[in-house]
Amino acid sequence: MALQSATINVMTAAARKAARGLLRDFGEVENLQVSKKGPGNFVTAADIKAEEVLREQLERARPAYSFLLEEAGHIEGSDKTHRWIVDPLDGTTNFLHGLPHFAISIALEREGQLVAGVVYDPVKDEMFWAEKGKGAFLYDRRLRVAARHDLQNCLVATGIPYTGRPGRDVFYRELQIVTDAVAGIRRSGAAALDLAYVAAGRYDAFWERDLNPWDIAAGIVLVREAGGIVGQIGGAAITLDAPSIVASSEALFDPIAKKLAQA
Repeated sequence: MALQSATINVMTAAARKAARGLLRDFGEVENLQVSKKGPGNFVTAADIKAEEVLREQLERARPAYSFLLEEAGHIEGSDKTHRWIVDPLDGTTNFLHGLPHFAISIALEREGQLVAGVVYDPVKDEMFWAEKGKGAFLYDRRLRVAARHDLQNCLVATGIPYTGRPGRDVFYRELQIVTDAVAGIRRSGAAALDLAYVAAGRYDAFWERDLNPWDIAAGIVLVREAGGIVGQIGGAAITLDAPSIVASSEALFDPIAKKLAQA
């Protein structure tokens, strides 16, 4: 049985508390689809409410830590060496349309290094967690990245740039090249879960451009602790403000990165 540290206990407890409100609000989304006002403002309110719960819970346990929050931005605490990186609702568009695939993502950064990550899918009740040097887990089950070596047998996840965002032409070139090389492509609309699924071996690899730090921070810890590699397209080291991300097993990283570089 995997023994969770005090830090992971704090993170998972905060995620569970925020999830209760999100699930309640998610149950209302379907009713809002038929209203003239539409569900947009409602979902924004759900997002902000979840973030407030997360901040309150994490602050109570670690009052001095700093924050990087999707909605509220950077909040500096008296402890400059620790920072929570929080996405209260990854997969907002899915949530908005009543699609049950979204997550809460919490990461902890210590002196600039990512040391812990939690990604919680409240609909499926799947709690992915990892701590530096201690492995990645789905509840008590140890996670390992997939062992496939041949791209032709691989299932790869990605994200499509929104309309109006730069990089759509490059993405479609990447998509064509990777589609021709692998068994299948998935686009689920929640990067935190995509990374968690790479850690769990459900996806063999994942790539996307123009993500935010809160989209990827927890997932990076999960993939690394599951024995995978996270970098940029082109092979550079990953940073939280990197323009792109690629995650996979060690065996697949170079083949996928080379395919993407061709675009």
